[in-house]
Amino acid sequence: MDLTWSEFERTDMRIGTIVDVNDFPEARKPAYQLTIDFGCEIGIRKSSAQITKRYQKQDLLNRQIVAVVNFPKKQIGKFMSECLVLGAVGEEGDVILLAPDFKIENGLRIG
Repeated sequence: MDLTWSEFERTDMRIGTIVDVNDFPEARKPAYQLTIDFGCEIGIRKSSAQITKRYQKQDLLNRQIVAVVNFPKKQIGKFMSECLVLGAVGEEGDVILLAPDFKIENGLRIG
């Protein structure tokens, strides 16, 4: 089913920088709890991400990512996910994060 252009425009994808990473032992599948800075307009958001196959916690700190920031919050166990981090999903379920090639301003919109 194709989206209309106006439907696509409603998806608010932004650049953010991961400022904190924690293990998420309560998750059903291995995951991290991420704290992401999206700049002054949006601020700090949290997300759960199943990215443990390819990424170590220390490799994620200060890394810029792309995330959808206008989905409803989602309760995952005791954790509230406030955005959706985007990545390409490989055949074995491993996720490769989407990210800009160069360091850019947090909060910039993806278009």
